[in-house]
Amino acid sequence: MLGEPSRLDKWLWSLRAYKTRSEAADACERGRILVNGAAAKPSRELKVGDIVCVRKSPVAYTYKVVDIPPSRVGASLVSKYVENLTPTEELEKLSVNSAVIFAQRDRGTGRPTKKDRRDIGKLLENGMDSM
Repeated sequence: MLGEPSRLDKWLWSLRAYKTRSEAADACERGRILVNGAAAKPSRELKVGDIVCVRKSPVAYTYKVVDIPPSRVGASLVSKYVENLTPTEELEKLSVNSAVIFAQRDRGTGRPTKKDRRDIGKLLENGMDSM
């Protein structure tokens, strides 16, 4: 199986970059997938050694094709078929998003009123000034 070319959308789906092959094809059509630095169509044939850049907001993942899987593989087997070349700076963007401050509301209290929204806005403005 080593070296057999595969369609880009099928490869992205089989290595769990996207949940469905249709999502992978849409990402290709929107220019979010680059192969060897160039935008690629879903039907692009991938070969061993190709570099694939997958832009999934806010991170741009970079992978090197090590082997072509015969079909969709389990998460534990993905490392057999792909080498993750994503820089650590890109992966740090994920932790920044989780550090965003959210106002805590008790469950069942309903939607915030207009006054509540103004108060939340003031709280967030004051919190951002101190950062």
